[in-house]
Amino acid sequence: MATDQNLFEVFPQVSTAEWMEKIKKDLKGADFDRKLVWRTLEGFNLMPFYRTEDLRDKDYLNTHPGEFPYTRGTEVKNDWLIRQDIDVDDVKAANKKALDMLNKGVTAIGFNVKQKLTPNDIETLLDGIVIDALPVYFNTDHNTNHLNVLAEYVTNKGLDKHKITGAEDFDPLSALVLNGFIRSGKQTWDVVEKIMSDAKEKLPAYRPISIHAKNFQNAGSNLTQELAFGLSMAVEYLDNLTEAGLSIDDIAPRLQFNFATGSNYFMEIAKLRAARLLWAKIVNKYKPEHSEAEKMHIHAETATWNMTVYDPYVNMLRATTETMSAALGGAKSINVLPANIAYEEPTGFSERMARNIQLILQKEAHFNKVQDPAAGSYYIENLTDNIAEKSWKLFLDIENSGGFIQAFKDNIIQDIIDDTIATRKKKLSTRKEVLVGTSQYPNKDDRIDENINLNRLFDSQKKDTGNGRPLRLFRIAEEFEALRIKTEKSKTIPKVFLLTIGKPAMRSARAQFASGFFAVAGFDIVNNIGFDTIEEGYKEAEKAGANIIVLCSSDDEYEQFGKTLADINKDKAILVVAGNPACKPALEKAGIKHFIHVKSDVLSTLEDFQTILGI
Repeated sequence: MATDQNLFEVFPQVSTAEWMEKIKKDLKGADFDRKLVWRTLEGFNLMPFYRTEDLRDKDYLNTHPGEFPYTRGTEVKNDWLIRQDIDVDDVKAANKKALDMLNKGVTAIGFNVKQKLTPNDIETLLDGIVIDALPVYFNTDHNTNHLNVLAEYVTNKGLDKHKITGAEDFDPLSALVLNGFIRSGKQTWDVVEKIMSDAKEKLPAYRPISIHAKNFQNAGSNLTQELAFGLSMAVEYLDNLTEAGLSIDDIAPRLQFNFATGSNYFMEIAKLRAARLLWAKIVNKYKPEHSEAEKMHIHAETATWNMTVYDPYVNMLRATTETMSAALGGAKSINVLPANIAYEEPTGFSERMARNIQLILQKEAHFNKVQDPAAGSYYIENLTDNIAEKSWKLFLDIENSGGFIQAFKDNIIQDIIDDTIATRKKKLSTRKEVLVGTSQYPNKDDRIDENINLNRLFDSQKKDTGNGRPLRLFRIAEEFEALRIKTEKSKTIPKVFLLTIGKPAMRSARAQFASGFFAVAGFDIVNNIGFDTIEEGYKEAEKAGANIIVLCSSDDEYEQFGKTLADINKDKAILVVAGNPACKPALEKAGIKHFIHVKSDVLSTLEDFQTILGI
C-alpha cells in the first residue's frame, strides 16, 4: 500500500559522537587512527566513514552539471569519445588501420607521428575519414604542430572549419619536462602565440596545445602533484599568451588537458572533478567574457607507471578500473592502452581488448547515461575537496617559486616527485601497497622472453641540460621484474621447501605467506600438507634438493622446532622462519639467521637471498 510516511522518521538519529563511541568500543582499546584512518600518498587522511555534516561548506554541491565551477561536469551529459591511437610509420597502412578501427566502435582517432606530415601525407592518412564528424588527434614531438597543414586540407576539401575538432599534443613545456630542452623564451612563446592565433582563424574548434599532466604521474608523482603541476604548466601558457595580446577567451577553450588515470579507483574519479573545479576558478580570475573559457577539456589515458611485464593480463584488469574512473570522473575522451604495450608492439588482440573495455562500459554498462554519477557520495565528495585543497596549496607553492618553468629549472618539481617515488617504492617493497602478479600473488609458472625490452616505452635518464633534470618515465615494477629475471637467467632455479609442522591453522597460514613471498623472485616452491616430526620434514627437503627450508609453524612452537631443525641441518641448506616470534634471539643463537614476516622488505630480502645463493 502506498504511503507518504517518511520511513527515516521510524529510526532514531545517531550522532557522529555516538558512532565514534560505538567504534572505539568495538576496537577494544586499539588506536582508532592507526586501525581505521588511511593516510594517503597525497598526504591527507581519509576517515572510515562520512556523514551529511562532512559535506557542509562545499559550495559546488548546490550546482548542477554544466554550471560553474563544473565540478559536476562541463555538460549536462556524461558521454565520452572512445579514442584509439595508431603508430604512423606508413601513412597508407595507418589510414587502413584507422578505417578498420572506426568500423569497430572507435569514435576518435589519434595518430602517433614521428615526423612532420606533408600535405600529401595528410591527404593519404585522412582518406575516407569524415573529420568534420569525428575528432582527429596528432601525437608528435612536443615541438611539432600540424595545425596549418590540417587547415590546408580542410580548405581544399571544402569542409566547414568550425566542425573540425580534435587536438594536437604540441606542448613545448613537456619537451622541457622530458628532455630538459626548451627554445629561448621569446622564440618559444612567439611560436605558441602564432599557433593559437592560427587556430582561432583557421580551425576555431580545434585544440592545438595539450597540457601533458599525465607525464608527472607516469614519472612517479601522486595525484595531487599531477594536478598541481599540470595546472601550473597551463598557467604558464595563459600568462605568456595574454601578455602577447591574446584574450583568455582565445586561449583557454583551445587547451586540452591530458591526465593519466591509475588504479586508485575513487581517487582518480575525484581528481578529475577537482581538476575542473580548480581550472574554472583559475580561468575566472582572468575575467573571460564567455563561460566556455572556464570549462576544462579532459582527455584521459590509462597509466603506464603501474603496468607489469609478468602476468600481463592483469594490465587489462587495471585498465578496466582506470577507464571506469575516467568515465565516472567526466573525461571527454579516453584512450585505453593495450595490455602489452609496456614490453612489445601492441597486437590485434590487445588493441581489440583495449577498445572493447570502453565499448562494454558504454554499450552494456551504460556509464555514459548518468550525469555526474559520483554526486552525493559522502566519500567521493570529500575526496574531491581534499584533492582540490592539497593540489591548490602545491600549485600556489610553485607559483610563489616563480612559476612552473622556474620551479622546474630549480629542480623543485623533480625533488618533490623523487620523494614520492621513494615512498611508492618503500610501500611496495614492504607490502603496504600491492602490485598484483608482481609484488604479491605472482604466477609462478610465468616466464618472459629474455629479449624483450622492459623499458620499451621510455628513454633512459637524460642529463641535466641546465634547465633542470628531465623526468624519467618509469614503471614501479621494474626492480621486481629485474629480480625475477635474474632468477630465470641463473643456471638452476632455487628450491624453497616449506617445512610445515605443528598447529594446522598457523602452519597453513605461514606456508601460504612464505610461498607468495619467495614466488616473487621466481623461486621454485615445494609446498606440503604437514609433517609429524622435524626429522621427517627435513628428510623430504633433502630429497627435494632444497636450497632454502622455511619452517612454518606457530610462534609458541618455533623455539622447539627451530632448534631441532638447526641441529639436523648443520648449515647445509638456508634456514628461514616464517614469522617474527618472541623466541627469535634463541633461534638466532641456534644458527637460524633468516626471518620473513609482514614487516619484511620483500625486495631487499629476496635480493639478499639471491646473493647468498650465488645468483
